[in-house]
Amino acid sequence: MRLSAQVMIAFIILLGLSQLHAQHFPSHYERHSFLMGSAGSYHNGLLGFSNPANTQMLRRFNFRYQWATERGGRSGIGDWGVYTAGRGWGFAVQRQEIGGFKAKDYQLAFSGGHSGAAIGFSYTWHSGDKAELNRENLFTTGLLLRPSRYLSVGATGTLSTEKDHREGVVEVGIRPFGDRRLTLFGDAAWETKRQISDALWSAGAALQIFSGVDITGRYFESEAFTVGLNFSFGGSYTSGQSHYDNRQKHYYDSYSVGFGDVSPSIFFKPLFGPGNYVKMELKGRVDYQRFQLFDSSIRFLDLLEKIRNTREDPRVDAIALNLSGMRILPENAWELRNELQKLRATGKKVVIFIDNANMTSYHLASIADRVMLDPQGSITLPGYVMGRTYLKGTLDKLGIGFEPWQYFKYKSAVEGFYREDLSEGDREQRQAYLDDIYELIRKDVTASRKLTSDTFDKLVDDGVYFLPSDAIEANLADTLGRWDEIGGVINDVRGVRTPYLPMQLVQERAEVRQHWGSRNYIAVVYALGVCAMDEGINARHLGKVLNALAENRRVKGIVLRVDSPGGDGMASDVVAEAIRKCTANKPVVISQGQVAASGGYWISMYGDKILAAPNTITGSIGVIAGWIYNKGFTEKLGMTSDFVKRGKNADMMFGVRLPLLGLQIPAKNLNEEQQARAKDFILRFYDEFVEKVADGRDMSTESVYELAQGRVYSGTDGKANGLVDGIGGLADAIDMVQEMAGLADDAEVEIVEFPRSRGLFNSDAFSPIGISKRIDEDETIRFIRMMTENPGHPLPMLLPGEYPVLETEAQ
Repeated sequence: MRLSAQVMIAFIILLGLSQLHAQHFPSHYERHSFLMGSAGSYHNGLLGFSNPANTQMLRRFNFRYQWATERGGRSGIGDWGVYTAGRGWGFAVQRQEIGGFKAKDYQLAFSGGHSGAAIGFSYTWHSGDKAELNRENLFTTGLLLRPSRYLSVGATGTLSTEKDHREGVVEVGIRPFGDRRLTLFGDAAWETKRQISDALWSAGAALQIFSGVDITGRYFESEAFTVGLNFSFGGSYTSGQSHYDNRQKHYYDSYSVGFGDVSPSIFFKPLFGPGNYVKMELKGRVDYQRFQLFDSSIRFLDLLEKIRNTREDPRVDAIALNLSGMRILPENAWELRNELQKLRATGKKVVIFIDNANMTSYHLASIADRVMLDPQGSITLPGYVMGRTYLKGTLDKLGIGFEPWQYFKYKSAVEGFYREDLSEGDREQRQAYLDDIYELIRKDVTASRKLTSDTFDKLVDDGVYFLPSDAIEANLADTLGRWDEIGGVINDVRGVRTPYLPMQLVQERAEVRQHWGSRNYIAVVYALGVCAMDEGINARHLGKVLNALAENRRVKGIVLRVDSPGGDGMASDVVAEAIRKCTANKPVVISQGQVAASGGYWISMYGDKILAAPNTITGSIGVIAGWIYNKGFTEKLGMTSDFVKRGKNADMMFGVRLPLLGLQIPAKNLNEEQQARAKDFILRFYDEFVEKVADGRDMSTESVYELAQGRVYSGTDGKANGLVDGIGGLADAIDMVQEMAGLADDAEVEIVEFPRSRGLFNSDAFSPIGISKRIDEDETIRFIRMMTENPGHPLPMLLPGEYPVLETEAQ
């Protein structure tokens, strides 16, 4: 059901409340005396306790505790409430005491919609002196509309499930400047059998006197009023409110503390001016996703956002990064370096600490204004090597035959099963890729460290390993010290004392929502791992996600992050066609990670734009196939098999199934007729792949054939030959799709990720890793399994060893 239909239903329900009988349960204002303003207009109401639709406006888990002093000036705590909520749900417990009678109200709320329009439902039940305090179980329907940054309109309808008692509430909030500086609000509660002039009402305002400090005032039709003060510390807050009765005499005070959604903080300006520095400690594995529990991985997009937020925060003039213990892919390291370079371009300083650095981690560190090396650390710069292991001799000794169907010069994945060394085509493409990567590192390091190309070559060829004193002498590092001395190094770099600002405050500043109204969403969708229907990229599910995003009008653009060596052609095509559908409705930018080749390029080709890093492995337009069969293996093991069949070729794929490995090896090679059919199938599949690339990239098939043959390219070469549109990373892709969607640079854009995590927790972390698991996770075994499960089928993929599969560790 679309939200518009849901809103209409909610409106009809609320309209039905116009046929109200006399209200007997406590009024809206009696039940919600802790409110500092109208529920939908200020401070998220009571987290859905007043209007359940409020919970849809939340971004994270929220907690609030409120309490009041005894009425009439008596000492002690009177009423109190505990409120918890997240996006779409809420639960609260509130206690009230009147005339010596006490009752507790319990409420469960749910909501749906988005930041521009939401509906909610709640159910309230009670304990204690219910009869004496007129408590009745209540059902509430809530509606909250924010059509623009200037206006918020809310309504609730509450009915008793025990008696024929009902109540309706409407509220309006206005922000004259379109932001939090000033909020005007008013609300009214009535029983429709009464005249509108008899409704209970209140009106007031919230004024932000400076960042993180609000004063509120609220006047009631009874001539009572409240005055409040709220202090926000970003993700937490505290407030106080004085309540005055209808004779304008002080009646009691109420207070609250809580945490949750971020609001403007006193740390944004009053307590922290410019001239501070932030720190980032990057120990652990840098990955796109992580498990929600028991996972120390660092999310890649979080790192990019932290660097960008630091760049845009006027309070920060320097950043320090600790690379000790970091594990990261070379392409990801380039992207971090690229973002740090943008930060430096604003005049802000970068200091990076390393202890044991290698080619990848030093490439990242070299962008710094000051490279700090541990006194017992080292830098190792051996250059790059790329090779593979060949199994021909092993298979011969085992009695396993392999029939290669290799019809493309550079599509070399199967060569490891029938050759003993690099083929001419494989050697050519590997050397070209390594040359591009080496030249990238040399260019970046020499520019940052003010070295000549000849000097860099000598450091690599003749130096290799550098102790701290050697690194200083070679100008690879600037100073020696430990991470706990970083503050002094920052002071030295800036030439002035530089206070420390927690990164959390930088993140909170960036997270603040200044405006009402529907958010603009950019979706970042991950296609990671082997191209398969139900593992790796999970094409079956990923296709559904993309199809849903194509129809979601609130999602203004999509970034597909591809880090995949390919795999199954059908899985690749399912995602590619979903991307094509998306491009008909909104801009789609493909961001290629470490490897987006073969099937990984297939899922990229229909994007409006493709961005790759200089060291991305892309291209490899081609397919591989081969036939693994029994050539004496089972006889050596004493295994036999037998079968019955119907159909001339039914036994073509039949053979023994190996224990532990779960592999079924065909008993024989194909005959000439069967091989001819397989060849025809492969070549037609390849032609279709080429034609799809030509269509997606708006190239001629002839030009694609010239680039194809399974050849891999660096991102640099891919840009030169037209397979990618530009050099850039994930952050650049997000900027590009935002511009293509016509969103202003200062527009409030929310990034939503699919999927954001790998799941709740990694069950493997709680089980011993046996030999069977290690075998199952071996990349070569997985490749062989894919070939035996798809015998004779063309596979658009690379074999591990043709691309970096292990993170580089900076210890």
